[in-house]
Amino acid sequence: QRPANSYFTMHPKALLEAASDLVLRVLRLDHPADAVVSQFFREHRGLGPRERATLAETAYAVLRRKPLYEHLARSGTGGRERRLAILGFAAPRDFLKQALTEAEKPWLDACDAAIAAGELPEACRHNLPAWLVEPLRQQLGGEFDALAQALLQAAPLDLRVNTMLQKRELAAQELKALGFDSTPTPHSPWGLRLAGKPALTRLEPFQKGRIEVQDEGSQLLALLLDARRGEMVTDFCAGAGGKTLAIGAAMRSTGRLYAFDVSAHRLDALKPRLKRSGLSNVHPVAIAHERDERIKRLAGKMDRVLVDAPCTGLGTLRRNPDLKWRQSPASVAELVAKQQAILQSAARLLKPGGRLVYATCSLLADENEAIATEFGSQHPGFAPLPVADLLTGLKLADAAALCTPDGAFLRLWPHRHGTDGFFAAVWQRAG
Repeated sequence: QRPANSYFTMHPKALLEAASDLVLRVLRLDHPADAVVSQFFREHRGLGPRERATLAETAYAVLRRKPLYEHLARSGTGGRERRLAILGFAAPRDFLKQALTEAEKPWLDACDAAIAAGELPEACRHNLPAWLVEPLRQQLGGEFDALAQALLQAAPLDLRVNTMLQKRELAAQELKALGFDSTPTPHSPWGLRLAGKPALTRLEPFQKGRIEVQDEGSQLLALLLDARRGEMVTDFCAGAGGKTLAIGAAMRSTGRLYAFDVSAHRLDALKPRLKRSGLSNVHPVAIAHERDERIKRLAGKMDRVLVDAPCTGLGTLRRNPDLKWRQSPASVAELVAKQQAILQSAARLLKPGGRLVYATCSLLADENEAIATEFGSQHPGFAPLPVADLLTGLKLADAAALCTPDGAFLRLWPHRHGTDGFFAAVWQRAG
């Protein structure tokens, strides 16, 4: 076995100092953690790939287990960020200990022993903010601990195969030939799941648009819209366009697919992906707000509308652990008002008989079932479609297991389904 030192070009002390600096920056919580990490790497271009991976994983480990590490850090010495970086350091202990003082080494051993013994306060076991614990317990009961543990793990890397260009089986074979093992996602017919976090952007299948990175749960939202050839379709909150691309491929690049978003910057990120995809039916449109005149002109003309609404993103905590510290009850209340307004505006786009899908990547009922129930009560002209029946009709395996017990809504949970947390409700406008 190679010694840990041979994996790194940096001295252990220098790498720990860099990790402490990065931990300090991400814990300010004034920007998304992925943006902070990217900026740090731009400032330190000499870092090798293993150093980059170790620094990023250390920062994310501290964000995931912040209550645990802050609890243990109290008994240590030195700066707070250094203590947190030591506890979350994502490299072998023998390498790390070369960077530690004589006082820090027994302290770290004692912390490791305390974690192994499991004799810790509850907040250090679930590592969630207090305001979030009760609503999740109310929904999950005895499954709460399983969810909390699942949210502390790194998410797998899911790909969507662009079936307009290549079949899933052939994509898997191509990746295998390039040295990447994959397995078909259990529910999405378009998905492949990879082990680890391999770099894909320079691979030909990625550059030629045959594969895109997209969580299986996100793929299921596009599948649920069930857009057909030749239809008029809108992705109302398109962002960087992951679902837009999946919908466009399902339409076989026919019809007209509008990608609306209030962020022109996010839509700009769609353009290179769109070029790779081979799609010609997608029309990105930057809008000022949900009542934009360009939306009003399309009222009553759409066959299908997807509203993947702005939300807390708490279903993505495996990927974005900083969100649990950056969101709050106040931000939830603001988002709920925005979600209601966006859904009502998007509904006006549908023609009689059209399908409306409301979705979030949140775990909270306030952003999910409560929004759907409120919309349904205020819009009797929209008939709810049971999602379990729709997924069964699409021949998805274990369709009922992907839904609420009554089959009314899609409800994906990381600990149950291995996806990010997603919710979806579906309606059909009366003819």
